[in-house]
Amino acid sequence: MSNTENLSFLTRAIHTGNGIDSETGVIQRPIVLGNSYQLPYDPTDVNWSSTGGNLYTRNGGANQRYLEEKIASLEGGEDAVVLASGVAALSGLFFALLKTGDHVVFSSVTYIASYRLLNELFNNKFGIETTIVDTSDIKNVEAAIKPNTKLIHIETPGNPTLSISDIAAIAEIAHKNNALLSVDNTFASPFNQRPIELGADFSIESLTKYINGHGDAMGGSITGKKEYLNIVRAQSQVNLGGTISPFNAWLIARGAVTLPLRMKQHNENGLKIAQWLKEQPEVSFVAYPGLEDSPNHEIAKKQMSGFGGVLSFGLKADHDTHNQFVSHLKLITSAVSLGHDESLIVFLGEDDERQYLYPEQFHNGFFRLALGIEDTQDLINDLKQAFDKIRK
Repeated sequence: MSNTENLSFLTRAIHTGNGIDSETGVIQRPIVLGNSYQLPYDPTDVNWSSTGGNLYTRNGGANQRYLEEKIASLEGGEDAVVLASGVAALSGLFFALLKTGDHVVFSSVTYIASYRLLNELFNNKFGIETTIVDTSDIKNVEAAIKPNTKLIHIETPGNPTLSISDIAAIAEIAHKNNALLSVDNTFASPFNQRPIELGADFSIESLTKYINGHGDAMGGSITGKKEYLNIVRAQSQVNLGGTISPFNAWLIARGAVTLPLRMKQHNENGLKIAQWLKEQPEVSFVAYPGLEDSPNHEIAKKQMSGFGGVLSFGLKADHDTHNQFVSHLKLITSAVSLGHDESLIVFLGEDDERQYLYPEQFHNGFFRLALGIEDTQDLINDLKQAFDKIRK
């Protein structure tokens, strides 16, 4: 469906990127699994690396394009590129934008792949200079800028400490210094936060998480201006081959339809359970941007409409007691990822290689709890019975 820009987020989640199939008349976009498309009568002038039409699925396919239309609309951006995973989106953007001699400032709290890409791979392999700073403090960002700074990359809320960075203020710093700003928006989703509307040049999502919402498909997206995304398509999609499969694109487009409804429950579970955990005597800390005493809570309120379903917390306990606590949970599953319909928890121990970048309260091991869309009280009851067992 076209001309959806004046519709609400809820309605756009349903209708953008969808339409009636011209061949069959089916009212939902079908899965187009073929990897090759019919060539014109005279193919000798075809650019085999072109991403402008249906040629070969590595160059872009029908389901990918339907999903890109939906993501661009939900993010409030000019265009979107959808790739095979969130990490493919991150590495694809960095690969397309950066060259030897460029400088990147990035958040001290990020997804492990972002840390690995910028702290090790891009500087060691390609001679790109990188500086890690706590981007929740604007002064740190300003102090890190150099004449060759090409990109500032932030993650807010940050994984796993839920730190908050001021997108609008950092966008202003970036543009004042002729740099670009990319924001990993995965922990928020475009329902809760839209970085493009706050001045960022790029919003990156792991579509695997909230936007898919069912824990059964992988994908990643970059939203921004066409002039930059055309470079991503040409270099990182076609020539690196990070293309999403038609089936995963179809699954994510289907899951995105219910994103607004699911996020309301994720947000409710996140806030209520963070508040409940703070009252438990065994809990040493709770990190959640929706809590009034959370660092940068006022900035979170300014740029977010909801705070998501992910929180971190620690116990006043030894290493094995943390593992025992998880073993007693019955509804909440010990597994990585987030944004699923079911709640997931992971115990992150005391020897994480990035521990030195986290606030001190995280240094004794902690849980990252990614709340699903179950009934809030059922989740609280599950946590309560696990606390009861470790008390004994």
